[in-house]
Amino acid sequence: MRTLLLVSLLAATAVAGCAKPADHAAAEQPPKISAISVDELDQMLARQECKPVDANGDSTRRQMGVIPGAVLLTDMDSLDKLPADKATHLVFYCANTSCGASEYAAAKAMTAGYTHVNILPAGIAGWVKAGKPTASI
Repeated sequence: MRTLLLVSLLAATAVAGCAKPADHAAAEQPPKISAISVDELDQMLARQECKPVDANGDSTRRQMGVIPGAVLLTDMDSLDKLPADKATHLVFYCANTSCGASEYAAAKAMTAGYTHVNILPAGIAGWVKAGKPTASI
């Protein structure tokens, strides 16, 4: 009986020692990034309210083009091509809804202090499908 009690006590202590406080666990969650539609981005670009950021690789850019005026990221972990003003509204996009590069890059930008960040889940494929203009690289 004492052995069972001792094992139970040790197990409870081990579990308690490994548990993270709720506020610490929440701090590790990636920032929530709002999505916008192709038409919303098109309207914002027409009003010069944001800067598109292309998180695609060169192959996708050559094949599908880029959104005119987009910042072209060369490395998802390097944000040196982004505007210096961290209040600039940035809209990240990649290939399509199956691609996660835009979310990854947008989260990196938010962690770096950019305060107005969105993603375009449809990506360049959705942009092209909607008949929006593209630029060649």
